[in-house]
Amino acid sequence: MNYNYLVIEGNIGAGKTSLATRLAEELNARLILEQYAENPFLPKFYKEPDRYAFPVELSFLADRYQQLKNEITSPDLFRNKIISDYYFSKSLIFSKNTLKDDEYNLYRQLYNIINLQIPKPDCYVYLHLPVNQLIENIHKRGRNYEQKIEAEYLKKLEQGYFEFFKARPDLTIVVIDTSHINFVSDENDYQRIRDVIFEGNYKQGMNMVIL
Repeated sequence: MNYNYLVIEGNIGAGKTSLATRLAEELNARLILEQYAENPFLPKFYKEPDRYAFPVELSFLADRYQQLKNEITSPDLFRNKIISDYYFSKSLIFSKNTLKDDEYNLYRQLYNIINLQIPKPDCYVYLHLPVNQLIENIHKRGRNYEQKIEAEYLKKLEQGYFEFFKARPDLTIVVIDTSHINFVSDENDYQRIRDVIFEGNYKQGMNMVIL
């Protein structure tokens, strides 16, 4: 693994956790997974988004900061590489689509202060899937509180990610179109995406790859 800190990101249902987990196991890297299931506001948010948007985003902001700070700054003599299934910027991308303007402006101020303390990844991989495939994956994995997620919401998140990419020319971002492969169940497809991540010669800014 030629990266000390690798991020595997994607929209809801893109397979980022599955890929990050497989890569970490194979490469003996430390794995950082977002603890979304432990957020008590998340099921409430999906039922009443207007009421619970601000507390759910604040709780995610605090949890992500604490987790990343602890994991990235704590050395491990046996596993000095890190793979994460999210990056701190996810907080800003999601909050922009869930919060009202005044709430978002306050939230962004807090985010900007905290973000200064979060290290940048050596490579940021974004798994891109069309919305219809995202919805299919969400239904397959069967999390009750996700079943009411609408296509419009996923599309807004997708737009938020790409706006973020354009605003961060300082990051090495690799956007991989995975709409024609299944790296979770097909070993050849997994090897293909693995090679793309680790063998590509990518420059800072957004790099596009279609598999």
